[in-house]
Amino acid sequence: MSDKPGNQTPNTPDVSETELRKMKVDELRQEARDENIAGASGMRKEELVKKVANARSKGNGDEDQGDGSDTDDVSTGRKGGSKQHGADTPGNDTPNTPDVSETELRKMKVDELRQEAREENIAGASGMRKEDLVKEVVNARSKAGGASRGKGEDTDPEDLGAGPEGGKIRHGEASSKSLKYSQEITSTEDEAEREGRSLATTHREVIRQWAEERGGTPATVEGTEHGDHLGVLRIDFGGEDKNLRRVSWEEWFNTFDARRLNFIYQEQRSDGNQSNFFRLENPEREDA
Repeated sequence: MSDKPGNQTPNTPDVSETELRKMKVDELRQEARDENIAGASGMRKEELVKKVANARSKGNGDEDQGDGSDTDDVSTGRKGGSKQHGADTPGNDTPNTPDVSETELRKMKVDELRQEAREENIAGASGMRKEDLVKEVVNARSKAGGASRGKGEDTDPEDLGAGPEGGKIRHGEASSKSLKYSQEITSTEDEAEREGRSLATTHREVIRQWAEERGGTPATVEGTEHGDHLGVLRIDFGGEDKNLRRVSWEEWFNTFDARRLNFIYQEQRSDGNQSNFFRLENPEREDA
């Protein structure tokens, strides 16, 4: 008997092979993985349709629907029927943190998920596959109480995040030797390898915390402005330099990123005392 379109599972009206056949092969393979179907990556479309329909039929058979009513399955986001116990399912698998939606994360591209992972300080994001990225981001957000850093919902409202480069230093033809031999810092959790070590970053929150721990405030040198744009960027440590005009961190970082600068600095001098040393460098311009 030949396969024909339509629902070949009449006892489970929620399982529609017709709808499954409308899906792309990649989408069907993801559905198969969600149903814990082994070998999905090597199956063809019709086989995937059958396997997914069969798995869903078994799932619906476990649901008591004797009154004919639909029931909402919180873990799957589908009406009627549940997935096999322990299966990874689309939707929000973290009911205690409703702001963390795996469904929304799965709609994102891999590059976007990797950026989300970097902003959550998740190590090894560049080598993760999509499903691993989704799980790691959800886990990180759950620990933070469901806050989404990428959408301005940080638990710490003052946290400025990593910035457009994810904290990574910028490279160019005019990169200095200081930058080359500096330790790259891409997270507030990173520490200097040793006292006196030269460090470099573009991470906004790292820079803000470093400055404020030393009583520093973002500033610009008056008289060096270009129209409505800030002039030379500085950090005012409370000295008597009357040429410095204090500005907001938002203004300071907007200019910092627009000029593609790096922040080269020290946490401590080689004698262990706190260091206020820093300088800004544009790796694409020798006169920066």
